[in-house]
Amino acid sequence: MFATLKRTAKMFHIPTAAEREQAYINDAVDRFDLEAREREVFKGRFHQRVVGF
Repeated sequence: MFATLKRTAKMFHIPTAAEREQAYINDAVDRFDLEAREREVFKGRFHQRVVGF
């Protein structure tokens, strides 16, 4: 029963910003691509922007 609940919970898992950053960096194909991706992550590409009035 708990295995079914765990499986269901994993289906609805929304990746955190840190998980998305790590996956993006892990997809780099060479050193130059890695450096460019690290700069983009450092600039805040994966942080959610909240628009408030």
